[in-house]
Amino acid sequence: MSDPDALDPLAIGEYRPFSAAVLDDAERWPTLDADGAARLARWRDHPAGPAWTHATGDRLTPEMIARSRDPLPVQGWLDEHLDTARRLPFYRRMPGLERLEDFPLISRADLVADIAAFVPRDADLARVLHGTSSGSTGAALVIPDDVEEVARTFHLLVRLAASAGVDWRPDGERLALAQVVHQRQAFSYVSLVSGFELRAMTRVNLHPASWRHPGDRAAFLADADPQVLTGSPASLAELVPLADVLRPLAVFSGATALSVPLRRDLEGAFACPVFDVYGLHETRPIAVATDTGPHRVLGRRVLVEVVAPDGAPVGYGERGEIVVTAGENPLLPLVRYRTGDVGRLVRLAGGALAIADLEGREDTRFVTAGGTAVACVELTQQLQAHGARGWSVVQAVDGSVDVRIAGGDAGAITRALTALLGQPVAVRDVRTLAALGEGKPRRYVSHAVPGPE
Repeated sequence: MSDPDALDPLAIGEYRPFSAAVLDDAERWPTLDADGAARLARWRDHPAGPAWTHATGDRLTPEMIARSRDPLPVQGWLDEHLDTARRLPFYRRMPGLERLEDFPLISRADLVADIAAFVPRDADLARVLHGTSSGSTGAALVIPDDVEEVARTFHLLVRLAASAGVDWRPDGERLALAQVVHQRQAFSYVSLVSGFELRAMTRVNLHPASWRHPGDRAAFLADADPQVLTGSPASLAELVPLADVLRPLAVFSGATALSVPLRRDLEGAFACPVFDVYGLHETRPIAVATDTGPHRVLGRRVLVEVVAPDGAPVGYGERGEIVVTAGENPLLPLVRYRTGDVGRLVRLAGGALAIADLEGREDTRFVTAGGTAVACVELTQQLQAHGARGWSVVQAVDGSVDVRIAGGDAGAITRALTALLGQPVAVRDVRTLAALGEGKPRRYVSHAVPGPE
């Protein structure tokens, strides 16, 4: 547990409590009433609550609330989107941008270099929220978020829950939603959802350093009784031992890959639907999986391509990098954005587009003792088959392999990966997903070079 008066040599300025608070509550929630103010006070000052670090609100007017409840129309959106993109500073001097395929592929590096070049010059900056994305491979990025788009994403979750038969509506003083993280330092706050009858929601840090006394975390969550839980797999795994005090209607996992064993653990612990949402902060939600099958591409302003390493499109069913054109955020209209993630485009029964064999970040290849390359998805299959909730696999230049797993049968995993790679594999069970590293740890790294094929 933390000592609020102790100096922290690892403290980072942006996480210092309320260092960036500039608005009052009436500005954060233009429709705030007495009941809403009482909810804020209750959860901000809860005796078992964590040490909150920030204050933030959705800033929605009544007109914005009404608009954000409904999805944006998708009829003809791409033509309008490309017309907007052509006028962005990044593209204005590029000739011949007639069709989608005429636009160059862009990456996170382009946004880091000049994010303003991707913001429309006529954008309404009075609607901007500022969000940060640390990514998994490098430089942090400040992303302009639109207040209505952020609210619309909440209602997207409500509709996804409804598609699984979940009737998610305000329920007394239960928290509408708890977004959980597990990091030594993180943004945490209490907020209100204006379009959900001003019910409270939180972003709560589960790390022990955020809580004042042993038992506070369980006591706070039991009292809050959040209707819906969201977070990364590592954060959600921390809640499984609290299944006796939590009764969510639904669980939404995101940010990193949700393993099959952890999905089963969450479903068993909470007896509710578990949604694995694939998306990036830059693109917003792209696709969702409600079981262990492919991720169905959402019916919103999003277009998915899969490309080879040289950027050329690949056919349906072929593995490659996922590229996304995203038109939900009017402050960041992206065209052909390289996600760095890998998968295959497939058609589900009924014709819906989906992403199969989704693997976060680069398509890492491991090398067998005989010099043959093995795709990381083959390791994923074995690790999941033997119960690992999460993992980190690193191959050195000399071919040696170090594996850390969270849960699972370490002996069976050792035998399976040894057989797959044709050489001894060192496997250590670190017990919890959080022990694999904070944020978005890379699941696969290989420094070995395959031999000629």
